[in-house]
Amino acid sequence: MLLLLGCAALPAAAQQAVEVAGLRQPARILVDKWGVPHIYAANQDDVFFVQGFNAARDRLFQIDLWRRRGLGELASVFGPAYVEQDRAARLFLYRGDMDAEWKAYGKDAQRTSERFVAGINAYIDTIARKPALLPFEFRRLNYKPAKWRPEDVVRIRSHGLTRNLTQEFARAYVVCHAGLAADEIRAQLSPAWKTRVPDGLDPCLPNDALDVFTRATDNVRFSPEAVQLANAPPNAELLEGSNNWVISPSRTSTGRPILANDPHRAYGAPSLRYIVHLNAPGLDVIGAGEPALPGVSIGHNGKVAFGLTIFSIDQEDLYVYETNPASPLQYRYKDTWEPMRIVKETIAVRGGKPVPVELRFTRHGPVIYEESAKRRMLAVRTAWSAPGMAPYFGSIDYMRAQDFTQFRRAMERWGAPTENQVYADTSGNIGWVAGGLAPVRPNWDGLMPVPGDGRYEWKGFLDGATLPFVLNPKQGWFASANEMNLPASFPYKEHKLGFEWPDRARAQRIAQVLSAKPKASIEDMQRLQNDVVSLTARRLLVLLKPLSSPDPKTRAALRLLKEWNGEEKASSAAAALYEVWWSRHLGRMFVDAVLDPVASQVVRTPHASVLLQTLEAPADRFGPDANRKRDALLLASLAAAWSDMESLQGKDAKRWAWGKLHFSYFVHPMAPILDPANRARLNVGPLPRGGGGYTANVSGYHPENFQHVHGPSFRMVLDVGNWDNSRAINTPGQSGNPDSVHYRDLASSWAEGKYFPLLYSRQAVERAATETIELIPAR
Repeated sequence: MLLLLGCAALPAAAQQAVEVAGLRQPARILVDKWGVPHIYAANQDDVFFVQGFNAARDRLFQIDLWRRRGLGELASVFGPAYVEQDRAARLFLYRGDMDAEWKAYGKDAQRTSERFVAGINAYIDTIARKPALLPFEFRRLNYKPAKWRPEDVVRIRSHGLTRNLTQEFARAYVVCHAGLAADEIRAQLSPAWKTRVPDGLDPCLPNDALDVFTRATDNVRFSPEAVQLANAPPNAELLEGSNNWVISPSRTSTGRPILANDPHRAYGAPSLRYIVHLNAPGLDVIGAGEPALPGVSIGHNGKVAFGLTIFSIDQEDLYVYETNPASPLQYRYKDTWEPMRIVKETIAVRGGKPVPVELRFTRHGPVIYEESAKRRMLAVRTAWSAPGMAPYFGSIDYMRAQDFTQFRRAMERWGAPTENQVYADTSGNIGWVAGGLAPVRPNWDGLMPVPGDGRYEWKGFLDGATLPFVLNPKQGWFASANEMNLPASFPYKEHKLGFEWPDRARAQRIAQVLSAKPKASIEDMQRLQNDVVSLTARRLLVLLKPLSSPDPKTRAALRLLKEWNGEEKASSAAAALYEVWWSRHLGRMFVDAVLDPVASQVVRTPHASVLLQTLEAPADRFGPDANRKRDALLLASLAAAWSDMESLQGKDAKRWAWGKLHFSYFVHPMAPILDPANRARLNVGPLPRGGGGYTANVSGYHPENFQHVHGPSFRMVLDVGNWDNSRAINTPGQSGNPDSVHYRDLASSWAEGKYFPLLYSRQAVERAATETIELIPAR
């Protein structure tokens, strides 16, 4: 059954005409009842122009903030508290050859960017003529949106998903304080691998060594005092993930391929994703992207469908240098002292004098830390600095593909973020392609910082054609959920793409469901995207089954969980107890049990796979009488969780519910500085939430308050070939304008697992349109 959003009676389609300088020929935007803009233009130059114009119409504050943050121009409108974030962001801008940069993305990349930003600028000019159109945020903060340059779109690199600098630092910290063996509890390496401390490395680095990197990659934060950075969410790198899968016609009820994708990212208002339809001669593509970028990165073009998840290629290294005591701006490289490259810039500051800054670079990358007392400094080497690495911009190439060969060739040029792309086409083919720029490390594995003295150098990048792919797999489907999915034949010891991958629970659940369905329907795939069965929980329930306890609370906890099937519904009392047990007690007590007191204070959270595998086979880490020690740990941690639940929701377990603890809340970045009425106007929620961090319907949360902070804000299920029967959802809404009906209209339906039809044919779009915007070239 098709689940459609409940809509109040809508007025007849509103129409408006706008004269726009820079447009070549008349164009039209049809906005459907779910807020999706369908753009029709007479040529591709104009369709990208209108895409930019429309992005500014719907998301201007969001994309202006994105641009200022990425370029390091926040202080010019928000004041001196932003100077350090601006300086940090400028360290990671692309500063290479722009000709090479544009060529890296395939044909017409520069032209596409030029037309896209011309459209943004045209809307900014429209606001100048009609100040009433200026969005609320600009009026409240008393500044104006800035004009864009084409290179702004690709020079900004710091908004992409980082790969694996923070993990290198975390591993060095554990090694310094507790040794490599302790780090095996914190992070499981896969494929099977043993790392070592690189020769010449002192792993004891300053605790604040990554502060500059964090500032460069952090979102914009506001505070009532003025503007200041807040701490990033804990384990932010590990929070990102996604699901995608594709099913061949032989295994679907439609007789056509089905492609599903639900990328998981941090939540906010407005959403990171924006759904758009671009139609012009030679191009007819629909799906989601990021509103500050041209094109579509997740969707279809009428012939080929595509959807992405993260594939864990390690694209970053932290270099540690000895500096010259006689000249601190020099560092040792091989047998000589090499000077840093200095770039001097000025940061404009609202309400203050311009601030001159020095940006320092080694041959490997930007300097992020200098420690004069120990005569050392740190710099980041990242694939970001190579041409073609602007996150997601490369989708303007693969979104045009007409068959698997063209799609794979485009993915061979793909830079960032590193991806699993699933593929389907109207000829019935399905496939998978891994993509991303992979550094070649001939003599180390990238898992720890390394000395910057020349002993550890990249030897270029791996040829993209070397990365794995599959066309028409024998099982009739392919899925990825960020798990380690390198084929057994892949020479991972030679190429060393990466050894840090999320737990396999989501991937195993998706495979379990797909394998059991000989003929999957569109509705089946919607249910799978919303599936809250936890295989992690089910593994733990097996361990609890034979246990008993004389303690009343522990006995009650065992009874509640033994009667549970591992489905984390919002209404479930058992799910609430389980998640409190998992996130607050079991892991912490496990670390205390298997590590010495010093190491247990260093390794605060175990890797989920390590925890489960050790509990299932405890002999190696628990030592003598391992099963008894394991069972005692399970019972003690479960009793603590029961007491915690009594504090959280009272002593009557019949009144407990996971959704009373766990909630989704889409927070606007300006919320901390707004009065309660405007905060309620811009924030969306709270909404009761089911699921957990290891369910297919991912629901990662802060254990302190159980706020859902990351997961699938956008979902898509495509009926390949019968495109109007495809489904999608975005949340909290398509628009970034809090006064728009489309600002929050999708949130409750998203929370209930509902979708709207992702319409593609002109006839269907026109029937569903509630707003028509006619764009006319200015005379």
